[in-house]
Amino acid sequence: MSRRMHSLEGRLSLLLLLAGLVGVLIYAGVTEWPLPQALAWLHNDLKVGEAPPLQMGFVVGLVISMAVLVPVALWMAAVVMSPVSRLLRALEGSVASYRDGDFSISLVVDRRDELGELITMHNALGQTLRDQRQHLVQRELLLDTVVQNTPVALVLTDAGDHVAYANIAARHLFNEGRSLHGLVFADVLANAPKVMREAVEHGEDALLTVEMDNSEETFHISQRAFRLQGRPHQLRLFRRMTRELSRQEVASWKRVIRVISHELNNSLAPISSLAHSGAELARRGETERLPGVFATIGERARHLHGFIAGYASFAKLPAPRKASIVWAPFLEGLALHCRFRLVGAAPEQPGWFDAAQVEQVLINLIKNAHEAGGPEDEVTLALQVLGRDLRIEVADRGPGMSETVLAQALLPFYSTKRAGTGLGLALAREIAEAHGGRIALANREGGGLQVSLLLPLGAPRDG
Repeated sequence: MSRRMHSLEGRLSLLLLLAGLVGVLIYAGVTEWPLPQALAWLHNDLKVGEAPPLQMGFVVGLVISMAVLVPVALWMAAVVMSPVSRLLRALEGSVASYRDGDFSISLVVDRRDELGELITMHNALGQTLRDQRQHLVQRELLLDTVVQNTPVALVLTDAGDHVAYANIAARHLFNEGRSLHGLVFADVLANAPKVMREAVEHGEDALLTVEMDNSEETFHISQRAFRLQGRPHQLRLFRRMTRELSRQEVASWKRVIRVISHELNNSLAPISSLAHSGAELARRGETERLPGVFATIGERARHLHGFIAGYASFAKLPAPRKASIVWAPFLEGLALHCRFRLVGAAPEQPGWFDAAQVEQVLINLIKNAHEAGGPEDEVTLALQVLGRDLRIEVADRGPGMSETVLAQALLPFYSTKRAGTGLGLALAREIAEAHGGRIALANREGGGLQVSLLLPLGAPRDG
C-alpha cells in the first residue's frame, strides 16, 4: 500500500481527490455556508448594498466556484509538477551529453516513485557507458601502440586517396619519419621505386624486389578495400621480407645439401656395392654376369649426373647474351613448346634480352599456369611497353597463392608440389635480375595468379 501511495499514479489520484474536495467545499461555501450568511450580515448590520438572497443559484455558485478553484488548481499543479519538470530537464540535458559523448553526468534525486527508478537506471547506464569508454580507450591505446611499433609499414587512405592513418614504419619508409596524415598517397609514392608504384596502382597483393639505399629490398604488399564509418577506405601493408628471405635461403641451402647428400648416398652406395661385386665376379672368372653389373652402374651414374646437372644449371647460370628480338618468330617458337592465349598485340618495338633464357622462363611460367588447375584457354600471355621497360605477364584462373606461399615462392628449392624441385620460379628470378629486371607475383581479382616479368627495353646507349 505504501509503495502504491508513493507511485506517480497514487500521487495523481490523491491530487485529483484533493482538487475535487476543494471544489465541493468551495461550491458549498458559495451556495450554502458561509458566503450567503456573510453577505446577509454585511447588509443587515452594516447596511452595505442590497439584501442578497440567502441561497445563491446553481449557475452563480458554479461561476464563483470556478473563479476560485482555477487559480487554486493552477497553483497546486505548479507546486506538484515543479520537481518533475526540473527532473525532466535534467534528464534531457543528461541525454544530450550522452549524445555528444560525455558520459560523466549522474543525477542525484531522492524519489521513490517510477521517476526514481528511471533515475537509478539512468545512472547505471551512465556508469556502464563510462566503463565501456574506459575499456575502449585502453584497447585503442594498446592497439595503437602495437600498430605504431610493428615493423610492417601500414597506410590507411580514404576515398580521395588522402592518408588517414600511417604508423611509424610507414613514415620512415615514405617520408623520412615525418607525418603522412592528410597527404595524397599518390604524391607520397612519387619518390618511391617505380616497381612499387606500379604494384600499388595494380591494387593487388604482390611480392617484389626494389633498389633502396644502394641495396636490394624485397617487399610483400597487401592491399584491402573496406568501409570505415560508411565510407570507402584502402589499407596497404608493406612488409620487408629481405631478412626473412635471407633466413629462408639459408634454410633452403641446408635443405638442398641434405637432398644432394641423400641422393649421392642413394647412388654411390649401390655403385660401390656393384663395383665390389663386379670385381669378385671377375676374380672368379664369371664374366657372363659382368655386362649386367656394368649396365646397372652406368644407369645409376647417368641418373646421378642428370640430378647434379639440374642443380648445376641453376647454380651456374651463364650471363645473358642480349640481342634484339623480333616478336613474331619468338612467339611462334614459344608456341611450339607450350599453349597460351596472347592478349593484345605484340609491341612494335623489338625486345632486348637473351632469347633462350627468357623463353625457358616463359615455358616454366606457362607450364605452372596450366598446372594451377584453371581453364586452359585462360592461360594468357601479355606484352606491354611501359616507358623504357617491357612487362611480360603470364596469368591463369587457378586458385592463386596464399600469402604464405606468395611470400616464399621465389625462394630456391621451395615448392608446394610433391615432385617439384623448387627451381622454376627461383630460376626465373635469377634470369630476370641478370637482365637488370625484376619479377613479381600477384593474385588476380576474381581468382588466379599473375606473374609479371619486367625487363629493360632496348640496347644500352653509349655514353
